[in-house]
Amino acid sequence: MADNHAFDIVSEVNTAEMHNAVVQAQHEIAVRYDFKGTKASIEYDKKENKLTLLADNKGQLDTVVQMLKEKMAKRGVAVNALKRGKIEEATHDSVREVVTLHVGIETDDAKKIVKQIKGLGMKVQSQIMDSKVRVTAKKIDELQAVIAYLKENGPEYPLQFNNFT
Repeated sequence: MADNHAFDIVSEVNTAEMHNAVVQAQHEIAVRYDFKGTKASIEYDKKENKLTLLADNKGQLDTVVQMLKEKMAKRGVAVNALKRGKIEEATHDSVREVVTLHVGIETDDAKKIVKQIKGLGMKVQSQIMDSKVRVTAKKIDELQAVIAYLKENGPEYPLQFNNFT
């Protein structure tokens, strides 16, 4: 078994860096002139992996989202990990949006990834394990080809490749 190589396909968000990006965005909201006296804010629930964005109107909400994405990109957090919710009316003529962070690979997506890997026609095995997919092969080159393929053709949320042995 020592001559087999493997890696895990996961979808995770670095919560410490995400927290730092939120704090930076909150600070920018507090000091920017165009946000003075507005209800614009960001709340981060780490346990639920959710962000609650509040703003006076939809345009301002879009600005808050853009600002958050910029901070995430600077901190190395994948921007496409954000799953935007629907914009709802909040109290006092403001709007609210709950944004969730994509963590883990859903079963349907895991099945699609396994099917894509089988479709490559290489001598690799893949299996679904909880919220990750393990890929094994005898040759490292084949594993690297799978990684390259999934980087181009994977799902719309970010994938990481861990435990490469």
